[in-house]
Amino acid sequence: MFEITKSDLDGRIGKIYCNDYSIETPTLLPVIHPVNQLINTKIINEIGFSAVMTNAYITLKNYGEEAIEKGIHKIINFEGPIMTDSGGYQVLEYGKVDAKPIEMAKFQESIGANFANVLDHPTSLKDSLTNAKQGVNETLAACEQTLENISRKSIWIGPVQGGKYLDLVEFSAKKIAKMNFDMYALGSPTEIMESYNYKLLAKMIITAKKYLPANKPLHLFGLGHPLPLSLAVALGCDTFDSASYILYAKDGRYFTDTGTKKINELDYLPCVCKICIEYTAKEIKSLSKIEKTRTIAIHNLYMLWKEIQSTKLAIKEGRLWEYVGNRTRIHPKLWDSFIHLSENEHLFENKNARFKNKGMFFSSFPDNRRPEVFLVLDKIKDFLMKNKKKTIIILPLTQQRPLFYDNKLLKRLGEVNIDKVLIGYIIPPFGFIPHQLTDIYPISQMEISENMHNETNTIKQTVKFIEMQFKIINPEHVYLIKSELLDAKITKFIMDEYTPKKILENTEEITNEIFGM
Repeated sequence: MFEITKSDLDGRIGKIYCNDYSIETPTLLPVIHPVNQLINTKIINEIGFSAVMTNAYITLKNYGEEAIEKGIHKIINFEGPIMTDSGGYQVLEYGKVDAKPIEMAKFQESIGANFANVLDHPTSLKDSLTNAKQGVNETLAACEQTLENISRKSIWIGPVQGGKYLDLVEFSAKKIAKMNFDMYALGSPTEIMESYNYKLLAKMIITAKKYLPANKPLHLFGLGHPLPLSLAVALGCDTFDSASYILYAKDGRYFTDTGTKKINELDYLPCVCKICIEYTAKEIKSLSKIEKTRTIAIHNLYMLWKEIQSTKLAIKEGRLWEYVGNRTRIHPKLWDSFIHLSENEHLFENKNARFKNKGMFFSSFPDNRRPEVFLVLDKIKDFLMKNKKKTIIILPLTQQRPLFYDNKLLKRLGEVNIDKVLIGYIIPPFGFIPHQLTDIYPISQMEISENMHNETNTIKQTVKFIEMQFKIINPEHVYLIKSELLDAKITKFIMDEYTPKKILENTEEITNEIFGM
């Protein structure tokens, strides 16, 4: 049902197969009101959205048997895959709905929903721990009842609840993972998004993903703004839904690459979508309330589609880290979530390609924590375990590419006692790298800003790695050639901890000093 074709970090490009349809992920499903449609579904499809979401509970209350006779595709006039919400949002808003889980489950299948959701009890940020526990238990009971009473005509989605109570999210995910669902979903992020608590959102996704099967898609309810979308993808979310494109538009809010702007405050439209080519800011302001809402909503959909496509491209090129880093720098709360992601490098162990077609950029903190650094660190450890008790010679870096070393110098050194010598470089943020490993990705395929060479967190990490690496080697002696490119704190650390036998001024004297040549 779910085929993954490309991945980077925890982001996946894949396909979900459902009956005669397929959806490429990551993607967003715009929410369409089953009664009050302001935007023609044909326009939504033309923009690029191949699937949508609508509300089964509202459909039931407004159409009843007619919905079963016609089917949901005719009700909302959409030919592609449709996901239905069972009324969980209404439970979150109003506390309850006039329907039962089994009733909503059977109704969703009867109207031909391609993706169906359990009538769950979402966790609100306002919920006490006691109420949250009760809601999680009600959701789990609803999941069991649903699975016992459906015919599996739809792709069924198991909801994880718990909200800000991460222990409950863990408990819920563990229980749901044991049930026979086709997909999973993480609930209740809408309030979190409204309060800009993106760090909590990241923690919830990380917690849920840890206990859910990696080979099944994860849906994230209610994420509909472009800015946090790539972050959620990087953490492992595959599909999203939201009505934000039109809810924002009703308030005159216009999506941009750097955040949301009030249309009444704009003199220019920083976009080249179909809407922004056809209209000026002044012309949109002069439209009637309904037309203004409709026009801004279509633009907002274009911006969401652009973000999905950009995120896919980043995954395809192996640059999702850089892309998320750039997007999260736009808002301080998003930046906090990116820092949290970087503090959980273990999440991406064995999930990144050992080699990528593109070089790697290290611009600023926390690029020193990106997962590729730790992949290289493991290779260095393996090599050093076979080269213990050797004399270490630390050479200065050169600007030569693709290799960092001086071939002539290494050839001279290699002719004398090479079995007793380990020649290498201090390369932030990787620490000590033997010259034999400088061709591995990304050592010779990276660009590091001058800032990174002296950035405090990078220096601390480099020192920590050197300490670990030298502990493995347990060198007989250490020789250090002075280098302007090497941070003074790193040089001081090596001199204080390992008391180099000789500090050499340049490479010219190295063979004479070390080998008496």
